[in-house]
Amino acid sequence: MPKKTYKPKPVDTSHVRLTKEMKELIEELARNTHEVWAAQRISEGWTYGPKRDDARKQHPDLVPYDELGASEKEYDRKTAGEVVKVLVAMGYRIEKS
Repeated sequence: MPKKTYKPKPVDTSHVRLTKEMKELIEELARNTHEVWAAQRISEGWTYGPKRDDARKQHPDLVPYDELGASEKEYDRKTAGEVVKVLVAMGYRIEKS
């Protein structure tokens, strides 16, 4: 069977400009993204460990969001930020009630 070449085609968000409020929302969403990830891992039997060990189900990022390293926080921010940008690019308005 021939190997398929995957070419991702994400929604173009290059034109989206984020407001101060959207940036604050992204930080809240990033924090929640981490919480959801951590809750899922813990429910699967994972615990904190100083380095990732799949066999022992230990992970160094099973800590509160504020204790994560900069690169881990940035990963969550990028994920959350792209969701916000895609919503805006698709014509949705984000308003706090």
